[in-house]
Amino acid sequence: MNIAVVGCGYVGLTSGTCFSEMGNTVLCIDVDKTKIKKLNKGKVPIFEPGLSSLISKNLNKTLFFSDDLPKALLKSEIVFIAVGTPMKENGEVDLQYFLKVAKEIGAHLEKNIIIVNKSTVPVGTADKVKEIIQKELDSRNISIHFEVVSNPEFLKEGTAINDFMKPDRIVIGANTDSVFEKMEQLYSPFFRTHDRFIRMDIRSSEMTKYAANAMLATKISFINEIAVICEKVGADVNQVRVGIGSDSRIGYNFMYPGAGYGGSCFPKDVKALHKIASDFGYETKLIAAVEEVNDVQKLIIAQKVIHRFGENLKNKTFAIWGLSFKPGTDDVREAPAIFVIKELLKKGAKIKVYDPKAIESARKFYLSALENITYFDSKYQVLENADALVLMTEWKEFRSPDFEEIKSKLNTPIIFDGRNQYHKFNLKEKGFEYYQIGKI
Repeated sequence: MNIAVVGCGYVGLTSGTCFSEMGNTVLCIDVDKTKIKKLNKGKVPIFEPGLSSLISKNLNKTLFFSDDLPKALLKSEIVFIAVGTPMKENGEVDLQYFLKVAKEIGAHLEKNIIIVNKSTVPVGTADKVKEIIQKELDSRNISIHFEVVSNPEFLKEGTAINDFMKPDRIVIGANTDSVFEKMEQLYSPFFRTHDRFIRMDIRSSEMTKYAANAMLATKISFINEIAVICEKVGADVNQVRVGIGSDSRIGYNFMYPGAGYGGSCFPKDVKALHKIASDFGYETKLIAAVEEVNDVQKLIIAQKVIHRFGENLKNKTFAIWGLSFKPGTDDVREAPAIFVIKELLKKGAKIKVYDPKAIESARKFYLSALENITYFDSKYQVLENADALVLMTEWKEFRSPDFEEIKSKLNTPIIFDGRNQYHKFNLKEKGFEYYQIGKI
């Protein structure tokens, strides 16, 4: 098929590239001319394992990049809208870029087409898109048949290529059988069993993405609140997790105690779902609590550091392992590490940081205005003359380090483990002070 993907961000690039890998001719559109020039040279603006090599493989064969939306509309059977939908200060989803694309589609549409909402958008957005496009067509005095479809993405940063190529499910919200059939044809190379292709009405499809992320965020906040209780009563949350996760009704996924969730999806989608409910006259209780628990959890490790070293950290230096909100990505949006660093800086500490992928994005966008931060390109070099190691992201290279090397570099052999990665290493027997989540 001939496909256009509007928006060359995380979702758009991944989706367009994977569609092209399956033989579709894909034209990815973005208003950022500099980004388009780089992509046409094979330079990828984000880090996602496997994405760069797939783009290089298909570039100028089945995958193309342009800033020409009218051209894309003429050539394509299906157009995906995958532009950013950032969060406003009040928790509302900012649809200005998304709806601007809809308006431009209406202004340039010349033939029948299927328009697919791929970005995460509030319930009812498809109706707005249809209204905007139809208004533009009416102003041009032309009649063109188009369908608006909801097709939420369920990609995990760090494993997005595999998620797209081997999806748990494909959710499609549409109004006609012909559109369902067309979308199933497009996605058929990605699944062998029809039960993975889920048909539903458009509003239910839009709601599904928010419900899914809210459920996963709820599991994280649940185990983190259990971790707090475990510390209070003298239990070990790592053992409790095994005890409850072995129940098939509960499971182990997203039940890891830690410093809270971050990234571009969970925080934004939980807030947005709360705001959507509020706009319809319902004040959420559980969803609001999920967010509140997570806000507190992000500072748990900082509080443990302060409890150990005191309120005045003026003469203390801490080495941070990990800046990204999870391994496998350079995304530091809402990352717990950023919150911990800022809290320790407030108390007068000096910070040394190392992350295998996220240093540049953190330094440029999230830590740029802060002083007393030094960046390193080695996990052991960052430890030299630090008073403690603080683990904030469970990158593979951190999972089984040389603890004797760590001890030799630190001023004092102290580890604060924000991801409970080392709870099985008997660090106290190795001469460390070891602080984790959910166990005294």
